[in-house]
Amino acid sequence: MKVDVVVEKGKDNLFSVNMDYHGLDFGLSGFGKTADEAIKDFNQCWQEAKEMCKAEGKEIPVLEFNIKYDVSSFLDYFSGILSKSGLEVITGVNQKQLWHYSSGMRRPRPDTVAHIEKSLHAFADNLKQVHFID
Repeated sequence: MKVDVVVEKGKDNLFSVNMDYHGLDFGLSGFGKTADEAIKDFNQCWQEAKEMCKAEGKEIPVLEFNIKYDVSSFLDYFSGILSKSGLEVITGVNQKQLWHYSSGMRRPRPDTVAHIEKSLHAFADNLKQVHFID
């Protein structure tokens, strides 16, 4: 079963990861000071839910997580991999604006979110076409 999992940064600057029930008899969540901490906590919650199902003799559902980020959470989670200057090149969004989104000082408009997502997907598609020679 494919389920949506949402990673968000709250107004308190803490991160949460939540999965709706999706017809299951449990939900999953995780929390942390960073997106990475919240995702790790979510994964721990999932491990505990599987152990609980096993202990109760219930079938453990096979779940495939479709992770969705708000822009601030994405920027936090991938900050060690994607620099703001690199993201500016990829998306065309000014570094200063990306810093504002990352810090939570500003929230991007829906059209800006769509543009960032489309630009990142195009970049990923370009990376998929890379092949090296020996």
